[in-house]
Amino acid sequence: MRKVLRQLKQYKRDAFLCIGFTALEVIMEILMPFITSIIIDRGLEAANLPVVYRYGAVMVVMAFFGLLFGALAGKRAASASSGLAANLREAIYANIQTFSFSNIDKFSVPGLVTRMTTDITNVQNAFMMIIRVAVRAPMNLVFSFAMCLMISPRLSSMFLIAVAFLVVVIGTIMVVTLRIFSQVCRRYDDLNASVQENVSAIRVVKAFVREDYENVKFSKASKMLRDLSVKAEGLLAFNNPAMMVAVYFCIISVSWFGAQFIVAGDMSTGDLTSLFSYIMSLLMSLMMLSMVIVMISMSLASVRRIGQVLDEEADLRDPENPVMEVPDGRIDFDHVSFSYKHGSGKNALSDIDLHIQSGETIGVIGGTGSGKSSLVNLICRLYDVDSGAVRVGGVDVRQYDTEVLRNQVSVVLQKNTLFSGTILDNLRWGNPDATEEECVEACQAACADEFIDRMPDGYQTRIERGGANVSGGQKQRLCIARALLKKPKVLILDDSTSAVDTATDAKIRAAFAREIPGTTKIIIAQRISSVQSADRILVLDDGRIDAFDTHENLLNTNAIYQDIYNSQMEGGGDFDQPA
Repeated sequence: MRKVLRQLKQYKRDAFLCIGFTALEVIMEILMPFITSIIIDRGLEAANLPVVYRYGAVMVVMAFFGLLFGALAGKRAASASSGLAANLREAIYANIQTFSFSNIDKFSVPGLVTRMTTDITNVQNAFMMIIRVAVRAPMNLVFSFAMCLMISPRLSSMFLIAVAFLVVVIGTIMVVTLRIFSQVCRRYDDLNASVQENVSAIRVVKAFVREDYENVKFSKASKMLRDLSVKAEGLLAFNNPAMMVAVYFCIISVSWFGAQFIVAGDMSTGDLTSLFSYIMSLLMSLMMLSMVIVMISMSLASVRRIGQVLDEEADLRDPENPVMEVPDGRIDFDHVSFSYKHGSGKNALSDIDLHIQSGETIGVIGGTGSGKSSLVNLICRLYDVDSGAVRVGGVDVRQYDTEVLRNQVSVVLQKNTLFSGTILDNLRWGNPDATEEECVEACQAACADEFIDRMPDGYQTRIERGGANVSGGQKQRLCIARALLKKPKVLILDDSTSAVDTATDAKIRAAFAREIPGTTKIIIAQRISSVQSADRILVLDDGRIDAFDTHENLLNTNAIYQDIYNSQMEGGGDFDQPA
C-alpha cells in the first residue's frame, strides 16, 4: 500500500486540499441543523421574525459556502485520484521495461494488462472515495454525535446500539467479500487471456473452424467471473437492509422518547427537529462509510497485484563501474550451465565450453529443446548463467553496461515482431539516427528491398500492428535489416530465415560475408543448407555440446549431424523428425 501511495508524487497537494475542503464542507453542514433549531425556538415559536430573517440569511450563506467547498473538494479529488492512476501506470510500465526475461516469465501478459487497466481503475475509485467520503463520513459521524450529546445525552445512547449492530454486519460482509474479490481479479486475467489468445490467433481459429470452441471457452471464463461477481454483490446487498434497520430503529426510538421529553418539558421542539437532522446525518455517514469499506475491500486485492509488479526487481543489474566498450566479436563459454528456474535441477544447458573467434560464422543445429535459443540468449545477457561465465570480447557479459552490450550483440529472435508505423520507423529501431540510405543498404543486405520496392509507398509503407500486413518471410527480412543497422560486432540469427526460400537464404548469407566480414555471425537454423557454409557448426543435444566442427568433418564423424543431413537430402523431413 505504501508503494502504491508513493506514486501520488506531485498530486499530494491536491489530495490534502481535498481533505481540507471536505472538512470545511462538513462543518457547514453540521451547523445547519443547529441554526434550524434556533430559528424554530427563538423565531417561529416566539413569533420573532427578525431572528428568522437573520438566521435564515446565515443559513443561505452557509449553504453557499458548503456548496463551494464541496465543488472544490470534488475537483481536487478527481485530480489526485486520476493523477495517482496515471503515475501507477507509468511506474508499472517503466518497471516492466527493466525486467529481464526471467522477470517477465513470472507474469502473464493478460495479468499485466489487467493490472494496468481494471486493477488501477479499482485503486483510482477507492482512493477518490477515501479522500472524499472516508474523510467526510467519519467527521460527519463524530460531529453529529457530539451535537446529539449536547442536545440529549440520554437519546444519544440509541445511536451506539445502531452503530454496534452495523459494525458487526459490515465487518462480516467485508471479511467474506475480500476473499471473493481476490478470486475475481484472477478470473479477469483468465478472461483477458482468452480474448488475447483468440484475437492474436484469429487466422488459425478460422482456418480450423474453431469459432464455436472459442466461444464456449470464452463463455465459460465469463460465466465464472459473473458467478463470483454475483456472489460478492449478493453479500454486499445485505449492507442496505442492515442500514435501514438501524435508521428506522433510531427514528422510532427518538420519536417515542423525544415526544415524552417534549411533553415533560425536558426538550424543545427545535431541539427534537435538529436531533432528527443529526440522526439522519449520522446514519448517512455510516452508510457512506460502509460503501468506502466495501470499495476498499474490492481494491485491496488490486493493490496487492499492483504491488507485486512494483516490488519485482530486475534480476539483471549493471555493475557499479560497467565496461562501456565491446572490443571485438570474440565469444567464450567457460563451462556454462544454465536453467530457467534456478535451483530446479533441470538445466537447459550443461557444461558448455565453447570458444568462437571474432569474425567467424558459426552454425548451430540440433533438435527441439536441445538448447539452441538458450545458448544465444546468454550472449546478449537476456538471462544470467547459473555457473561458469560467458565472455564477449574477452570480458564477462556481467561486467558490461547492458545497453552497450546489447547494442553490439544484435539478435534477431525466433519470434519476429514489428511495430505499427512505417517501414523506416521499424528499421530505425536498430539505429534511431540511421539515414534513409543506410536503411536501404541494410534492406539490400537482408534481401528486403525486393518486396519493399514493389510497394506503392516504398519505405514509407505503413506496417500494421504486429506486422499483420506482411508475410512471415518479409517480416523476417525486415527484422534482419533492423539488426544490421546496429552495425554490431556479433549478429545472432535465431532461426530467422526459416520462412524464406533457400535461394533468398543463400543471398542473405552471401551479403553477410560481403557486407559485415568482421562481425561474428551465429546462425541457428533447421536447414542444413543454411549452416553448411559456416566456418564451424555446433551440434547441440539435450543442452550439451555433441560436436563442434566443419560441415565436412561432421558428415564423417558425427551421427546426429549425419542423420539430419540424410533426412533432409533424402526428402525425409527436417531434423525434428526421426531420420
